[in-house]
Formats: sequence, structure tokens, C-alpha cells
Amino acid sequence: MKTTRTKVGLGGFTLVEIMIVVAIIGLLAAIAIPNFVKARSTSQANACINNLRQIDGAIQEFAIETGKKVGDSINYPGDLLPYLKLNAGQQVPPCPAGGTYNVNPVASTPSVICSLGSTVTPAHIW
Repeated sequence: MKTTRTKVGLGGFTLVEIMIVVAIIGLLAAIAIPNFVKARSTSQANACINNLRQIDGAIQEFAIETGKKVGDSINYPGDLLPYLKLNAGQQVPPCPAGGTYNVNPVASTPSVICSLGSTVTPAHIW
């Protein structure tokens, strides 16, 4: 006895339908990925600027409490540890983008700078 197959009940997607879905996913990814990268760099810059602000406040408080004069140098981070909120590793929070913080003498403007500065967008300048 010969059995025949019928196409009834066989469901599937055609190649064109799959290609349309892949094209739509690619278009959405092309829109979403640059926005994600921009949001990430903006949040890193904001975190770095906030760290700069906190370090500057610690410098000013340390200078007032210890009687430092204009132009006196500061031992960073040792002198400022009691005045800063440390991270989980009991260290001064670093720049999230990989920069380093450089402290200038008392009453300098700016009192602390990030090594990345304006070399990245957005700038790490307070």
C-alpha cells in the first residue's frame, strides 16, 4: 500500500519571511547600540565628575583643619582618606573610564584633575 504525504499540517516560515525578521532585528540593533554606548560614556563622565567634586571637597576640608596655606602640597590619597567615602575595597573611588586623579597644591584651580580630561567625550572636567 502506497502512502502519500500531504502538505496540510506542515507549517514553517519561508526564506523571505526569515530574512525580513533578521533585517528588522538588525535595524533595531543599529539604532540601540550607539545609544547604549553614548549612555555608558555619559554615566562614566558623570561618575568621574562626582569623584572630582568629592576629592575637591576633601582637599578643602583637610586644608582648613590642618592649617595648610596656599600652595602647600597634599599627600594624595593618604591625607584625604578620612575625608572621603571609600569604596568597598577601602580605596578612593577611581575614574570609571580608567583615568587617574592628580591633585594640585592647596587653593589651585582646579584642585584635582582627571588624566582623561577633555580627551574623551563627554569631558571629565569639573
